[in-house]
Amino acid sequence: MPVISAPHQFNEDELYVDVKSIFGQQLFLKCEGFNFAGSVKVKAATEMVEAAERDGVLRPGSILIESSSGNLGVALSMLAASKGYRFICVTDSRCNLATRRLMEALGSQVHIITEPHPTTGYLGARIDYVRALCASDERYVWFNQYTNPANWGAHYRRTAPAIARQFPELDVLFVGAGTTGTLMGCARFFKEWHRPVRIVAVDSVGSVSFGGPSGRRMIPGLGMGVRPPLLDESYVDEVVMVDEADTVRTCHRLAKRGFLFGGSTGTQVTGAVRWLEQHGTPDMTAVTLAPDMGERYLDTVYQTNWVHELYGSDALESDDHATLYSAA
Repeated sequence: MPVISAPHQFNEDELYVDVKSIFGQQLFLKCEGFNFAGSVKVKAATEMVEAAERDGVLRPGSILIESSSGNLGVALSMLAASKGYRFICVTDSRCNLATRRLMEALGSQVHIITEPHPTTGYLGARIDYVRALCASDERYVWFNQYTNPANWGAHYRRTAPAIARQFPELDVLFVGAGTTGTLMGCARFFKEWHRPVRIVAVDSVGSVSFGGPSGRRMIPGLGMGVRPPLLDESYVDEVVMVDEADTVRTCHRLAKRGFLFGGSTGTQVTGAVRWLEQHGTPDMTAVTLAPDMGERYLDTVYQTNWVHELYGSDALESDDHATLYSAA
């Protein structure tokens, strides 16, 4: 049993779920939600904070500030509480209520952007607010997860090597695309590995990250309203786009088997299963990630009225496999 003195010192990194019995395709789901921040974002948050401390950017009296749709904000809230910093998370109205309350419980201030920027959406409005606040007081320290190399570096040094140790014969890795920190870190690692691994990015319909048209996205975590500065498409072999209605159906299908995961997991599993149905072989080793667990989504993804209002009254009526995974 480990004994720790700071919350970021614990992270269960070796738990996988084989979802073949649920979806008919062998797919190993790397569970990243078993730490005190509750998500994979604890890795990037820890790397960014520690790098800023080493570089002398963070000093006594510094105020951390970051734009986040939720999980990174929780991770930074946890670290700020542990290390004695103040933290302001700038998010928007799509952020889950449970996530906002969790950040506040950890002592952070949450600022909610209610109006999107006319051209860059909620993300642009959040970043504008962060920049204005930083310009007003030199105590503010913005990590800027969208450009910070520690974001992808955390997954290059930790997430990808953990997968490689567990699956030395890995054939294909599916990674969700948000800021693309996880995607770029894992892709860079496996492009340098001793055997070829196919990197398939999974993104939400409505995201512009890979050149698609902008559209409504209500589930936080994946997708961007602007092209991610960290993204280098030369490391990505394919992209699968997933409609949010399919994300919701997949989350509910997993929950019916006792696995309560977050929205990003539903998107990645949907994309991975769809790809494997078209391209997989019986001996193929495939892995994807579950960035967080589902408790923070009880008022959204797992709330029937919310789902029906956004995706229609038939969004949860069919559990038919062909309906779930028909081509987008």
